[in-house]
Amino acid sequence: MRRTLTDAIRAGVEQHPERAAFVYLHEDGRSMRPERLTYRELDRRARLVATRLREAAKGDDPRPVLLLYPPTLDFVTAFLGCFYAGRTAIPAPLPDEPGERLARVRGILRDASAGAVLTLPEHRHALAAWLTAAGERDVVCLAAGGDDATEPDVWFPPHVRDEDLAFLQYSSGSTSEPKGIMVTHANLAANQEAIQRAMNTRKGVVTGSWLPLYHDMGLIGMTLHPLWMGGTSVQMSPISFIKQPHRWLRMIHDYRVEGTASPNFGYELCTRRVTEEQSAGLDLSTLRVALNGAEPVRAGTIRAFSARFAANRLRPQAMLPCYGLAENTLLVSGGDTAGPHVELIVDAHGLEQDELQPAQPGRATRTLVGCGRPKGTEVLLVDPMTLEVLPDGRVGEIWLHGPSVTAGYWNRPRETAESFRASTADGRSGYFRTGDLGALLGGELYVTGRIKEMLIHHGRNLYPQDIEHAVQDSGPAFRRGGGAVFTVSDTEAERAHVVVVQEIRPRTYDEPDLPGLAASVRELVSREFQLPAASVVLVRPGAIRKTTSGKTQRTLMRQLFLDGALHVLHQRLERPVEALIERHAEDDPESAPLAAPGR
Repeated sequence: MRRTLTDAIRAGVEQHPERAAFVYLHEDGRSMRPERLTYRELDRRARLVATRLREAAKGDDPRPVLLLYPPTLDFVTAFLGCFYAGRTAIPAPLPDEPGERLARVRGILRDASAGAVLTLPEHRHALAAWLTAAGERDVVCLAAGGDDATEPDVWFPPHVRDEDLAFLQYSSGSTSEPKGIMVTHANLAANQEAIQRAMNTRKGVVTGSWLPLYHDMGLIGMTLHPLWMGGTSVQMSPISFIKQPHRWLRMIHDYRVEGTASPNFGYELCTRRVTEEQSAGLDLSTLRVALNGAEPVRAGTIRAFSARFAANRLRPQAMLPCYGLAENTLLVSGGDTAGPHVELIVDAHGLEQDELQPAQPGRATRTLVGCGRPKGTEVLLVDPMTLEVLPDGRVGEIWLHGPSVTAGYWNRPRETAESFRASTADGRSGYFRTGDLGALLGGELYVTGRIKEMLIHHGRNLYPQDIEHAVQDSGPAFRRGGGAVFTVSDTEAERAHVVVVQEIRPRTYDEPDLPGLAASVRELVSREFQLPAASVVLVRPGAIRKTTSGKTQRTLMRQLFLDGALHVLHQRLERPVEALIERHAEDDPESAPLAAPGR
């Protein structure tokens, strides 16, 4: 039996009971108020949650437990309390508002067949009423959180096996409906060891993060990993970071943080919005590892962030691109903590033909960022159609095999068999198909995009993020990270049409400027990507939908566009695309266009 997370916490209680396991920074006016939780207190609260779960179950209950908490230490203790009870946890965001989030949580509840919901006392009655209204009468709603003085003396360690489920990690749904990914105790232990090797983590490490606690990077990398290493996790809410990005850097300075993580947009946000006054006096020299993953890593972002905070003693080598996904528990590959990140400039035409070819003078290029070498996971690049294993330098689907690959999708045997039991043309079996595209070159993994989001135009494979980035780099009016490029299909003409949806930054334009901005996008896309007939939709900030990890939900954006559900500032659509929307509205009369006029 491998070491479990419960073992790691109990060891921390024995070795350093008064060390802070967690520090949570709450907004308190203009300052951040710390809440500290020692290993001793964390253990006590987790035992209390476990005791309540066992009492409510009145015996063994194999059904998972849904956690509905704000991103605070109460979520952490509830999550760990499930481990202490031997129950399968389901981390999820608190449905504190109607609409999409509530629908997502309802879908998770039903898909997982949860037996209990854990939440804070102040949310219990509202959630219990919601469960009753939803017809979930056999789901018990329990309150667990806060500083309860009860001493759970009756707790006893659970008996768990390597193959038992530790928790269900519901996927972010960037290209499909969320699915419950079954993470076993063995998977979690294997990936923690892989993270330790990738980050070269020392015992007692201090990490700092603003990432959502219910998402894999924030949960496994920034919350559980420091516990695994007997260290301290310092955290704040994503909202606190978005409002004031310098708070993340202040956290690193104040708590001497050694490891942190963020999608690319977090580093970009700091580069653009942290002022000289806010960064004055900050010392970032303790930061050994700053992981960059969960969305395409941009070389320009890494360079700009490193240059912007070089005066604050940020080591360029700390910037560590990585690749991971929930189906591999978390980490697949990571860079070298002792050296600079790897960049590769390739011929753009060659990349469109699925090959990494050296850049040629006078020809368009693309810069790829290496996501490091695999850590404890075997990686194959496979042609998704022929299933042939590809040689170095060829772009194909990323397939994975190893102890971090999870047990499959909860209650979805067909999809589990298709995705987790794949075989290559030469007979190698038991691989997980990621749906991601990439290439290996000299042992380095380069991730290029998603199969489902690829734009195929006249035999060329175009990556939507390349077009999005080019548009956003072309002028100050276009909001960075606020774009979605996708195709809509004209089945009658058997043709796919490219659509560019782009957010416009406020106070950077006047109403008469919008047609000119749309025209400039069309001209850029035609010139740089040889797509002469792209439709352009300009929208307000916040219109582009993202997953909890910051990935653009292009599939959802396509559906919203076809449904006429985007609040459009201005659009210029090709006539076949207008006809598609009109036919879609006729098929679904309830979808009413919300677009402003303009062609």
